Amino acid sequence: MNDLEKMLPTEEPLTSENLECQCTEGADVQEEAVATRVNYHTMGKEELVTTLREIVENEKLDAHREVSVMKQAFFNIRSNETLEEVNAFVEAGNAPQDFSSQPDELENEFKELYASFKSKRAAHLEAEEAKRLANLNRKREILASLRAISEDIDNINVKFPEFQQLQQEFKEIKEVPATAETELWKEFQTVTEQFYDHLKMNKELRDLDFKKNLEAKRQLVAEAHKLEQAEDVVAAFKSLQILHDEWRNIGPVAKELREELWNEFKAASTVINKRHQDFFEARKAIETANEEGKTALCQEIEALDFAAFDSFSAWSEATEKVIDMQKRWKEFGFASRKVNNQLYSRFRQGCDAFFAAKTEYFQKTKDEFNENLALKTALCEKAEALKDMTDIKKGADEVVRLQTEWKKIGSVPRKHSDAIWQRFQAACNYMFEQRKKQNSSRREEEQTNLAAKREIIAKLTALPVDGDRKEVIGAVKELQAEWQKLGFVPFKYKDSIFAEYRAQCDRIYGAYEKQQSKARMSNFKERINDMKGNGRQMDQERERLVRALDARRNELATIENNMGFFSVKSSAGNSMVKEMENKIKRLKEDMAQIKEKIAMIDAQ
Repeated sequence: MNDLEKMLPTEEPLTSENLECQCTEGADVQEEAVATRVNYHTMGKEELVTTLREIVENEKLDAHREVSVMKQAFFNIRSNETLEEVNAFVEAGNAPQDFSSQPDELENEFKELYASFKSKRAAHLEAEEAKRLANLNRKREILASLRAISEDIDNINVKFPEFQQLQQEFKEIKEVPATAETELWKEFQTVTEQFYDHLKMNKELRDLDFKKNLEAKRQLVAEAHKLEQAEDVVAAFKSLQILHDEWRNIGPVAKELREELWNEFKAASTVINKRHQDFFEARKAIETANEEGKTALCQEIEALDFAAFDSFSAWSEATEKVIDMQKRWKEFGFASRKVNNQLYSRFRQGCDAFFAAKTEYFQKTKDEFNENLALKTALCEKAEALKDMTDIKKGADEVVRLQTEWKKIGSVPRKHSDAIWQRFQAACNYMFEQRKKQNSSRREEEQTNLAAKREIIAKLTALPVDGDRKEVIGAVKELQAEWQKLGFVPFKYKDSIFAEYRAQCDRIYGAYEKQQSKARMSNFKERINDMKGNGRQMDQERERLVRALDARRNELATIENNMGFFSVKSSAGNSMVKEMENKIKRLKEDMAQIKEKIAMIDAQ
């Protein structure tokens, strides 16, 4: 016993620092570190299905991260295909809500394979978990046995082989629940250190064990240095974790080499961890840039003001912009996992909203065009029905009114635009041609009437103002009757020719009216002379004249009052006013003559 104690190791107890590698990244970074030496996002659907089938058939149940990446890659392809199908469906003039995706056999097969993998992996994980729990219980039993041997100081030397066997069995049991692994190893090291402290194993045995452990750990250090230069930093990081697991399973080395060896291994680990961290930071920067670009596209398509697109050309121009946005979207890579699908859904929702609004506008416009076509067709029928009218002027005026209505009606479908316009134009032109022919005939008739009226004026001008009144006035009335029978003259001569006519008539009537007035006054003077000496008869005549003067005054006041109610804007109104003005003139002349007669009586 005493000789054996002299050979026991005097090394210090192992610490957690000697056992574990402190990784620079947390569990969230390791979760992100999907060791995909193959870029599944570059594969096609058939290749992804084939790869997944091989994994399922070979039961590579630890490839769950690779399968998750394959699933994302596969359904990204399907999403892009569906988006293209929707765009093509909408561009063909269909409503987005009527779109129905076509079945995809590869998608069904991929889903079946993925479900099979999940089912097998779930069973595998359940079995593995049960195995880990069994391992945990066994390791705890071994630890209890090791602790009992370590605490039995009197028999510790005899039980050394048993202790080593239990140690070996403990190390051979690999997987236990992750939450208990560190605690188990700490407890194992504590019991081992306690055992060696109690046992004081001979130095040769200890050195032999240290030498073996030293060679194993140096080999791990060399492998760690190789991983520093590995191209696949993700695979290098995973391999480093395996080296750290092996490092923990190897026992201690000589105390004087322990810290130096660990520092070398730790330095290599730091390089690998740094490269791994830089890799994900670079990827995160790219994903951030992609996220910003995709967010900007989402904002750009959401900023479109559908109400401002009020024509086919405006919608076509906006459609080109949206297609360009979709093209730019495809040029961006993936954003971070937590927002990539959200951004895609947001952008697709914006696209769907745009094409739905476009379809609604086109349908609404199409309905309006069809309504306009029906209205213009009705106008064509009305214009064509005017061909049977005998009143050409009224028909032409109606055509003008129909043309005004036509201008108020909007556009019609392009394929009917030329035909409906030519039909309407032909009907209108027909009526205008008829009016033109009629106007041509009417102008000839007006020229004839003008010549005839000038001839009448010439005849009136030739009549004397000092001839036989009855004969001259009779000739005037015959010429006036002839004038009334004649029709219209050209519009530009209407007023001037009538003015000449009235001037001649007034000249003749005025001259003979004065003659007649003089004759009446002469007769009245003779009557007054006959009444000299008969005052009563003179008074009666004066009263009669006064009553006649009052009657004329009242009639004049009535006519002048009624003059304010007539409008001279129409030809009829203008003629009436002139007639009343002539009547006022005659009344004033009568009143002047009556006043003169009253004055003659008063003079007597």
